Amino acid sequence: MCLVGIQCGIVGLPNVGKSTLFNAITASSQAAAENYPFCTIEPNTGVVPVPDERIRLLTSLVNPAREVPATIEFVDIAGLVKGASQGEGLGNQFLAHIRDVDAIAHVVRAFDDPNVIHVDGSINPKRDIEVIETELILKDLETLDKKSDAAQRKSKTGDPKARAESDFYARLREHLEKGRLAKYLPLISDDEQLWLREMHLLTAKPVLYVANTDEHGVTHGNAYIDTIREIAEKENARVVPICAKIEMELVELPETERADFLRDLGLKEPGLNALVTAAYDLLGLQTYFTAGPKEVRAWTVRKGAKAPEAAAVIHTDFEKGFIRAEVMKLGDFLRLKSEAAVREAGLLRSEGREYIVDDGDIMHFRFNV
Repeated sequence: MCLVGIQCGIVGLPNVGKSTLFNAITASSQAAAENYPFCTIEPNTGVVPVPDERIRLLTSLVNPAREVPATIEFVDIAGLVKGASQGEGLGNQFLAHIRDVDAIAHVVRAFDDPNVIHVDGSINPKRDIEVIETELILKDLETLDKKSDAAQRKSKTGDPKARAESDFYARLREHLEKGRLAKYLPLISDDEQLWLREMHLLTAKPVLYVANTDEHGVTHGNAYIDTIREIAEKENARVVPICAKIEMELVELPETERADFLRDLGLKEPGLNALVTAAYDLLGLQTYFTAGPKEVRAWTVRKGAKAPEAAAVIHTDFEKGFIRAEVMKLGDFLRLKSEAAVREAGLLRSEGREYIVDDGDIMHFRFNV
């Protein structure tokens, strides 16, 4: 299972700061960031490194020719508006872009500024979140209609599995019509999990909220952020407060001046670090490392993956011909300072196909093809 191209879509109403945030994330000016709706039409994609101090520590010991961090893709999707599911504001096109991503970073405006127009004329995070969720639900109901009609016709043949599928779609429809997202529907069988997954519903995707605030809000909080947190807590979702304007200013500074800039603002690290890490975690991902004279590299694998699946991230041949994985714990390596020392201490382990990878493992695969 190769995890190349794992994507997190940046979603929200127009003029909430999505494109400014995207520009900061990718330290580029790929996305237009203008003070008018629909300035983003085609989705911009940026591949960004996952902040991880561990790879720097490994590199300092191994001294490789190069260092390669884990990465995640962010996709800047144009602003949705009320009526998007019926095509308002090019809505159908934008909703299709959301269908392609693995998770959603929902940007919500949490600052006052009369010079930045809000599409609905006022700042109201609860209303803004509900507008986006309603449009996603309406689009999912369209998708559900097609599947439900086919299942109903099949159920008339007396096939019990077809009847169960039809009943599931009816239960899902009732759930969505109450304004609930598909991911909160209790699933009672493996078949139901499969039927839900096959529809690629927009409201089945994992979501984190990005509260785009001002300088004061990012250091002291505000009532808008509190509202977003209350909504997120009910959904067991995460909130990352960020000032996209500060983040954009930060990436435009020379590297040597960034620490002082953050310190002057009372911030320990860029807000983007928290966002990228939260998105990585939201997707259920973790990191393992390979370390040698050619390179120290962080590889992305899902949490709970077994050794052959981790091997496949490097190359599918590694999984096909998997023999064993030689595993060192990062803490042992950093303490003993070399693979030879870890091996001599008896802490380098040989693991088979059933080994479940731990976040931070240093691995070397033996295979035969």
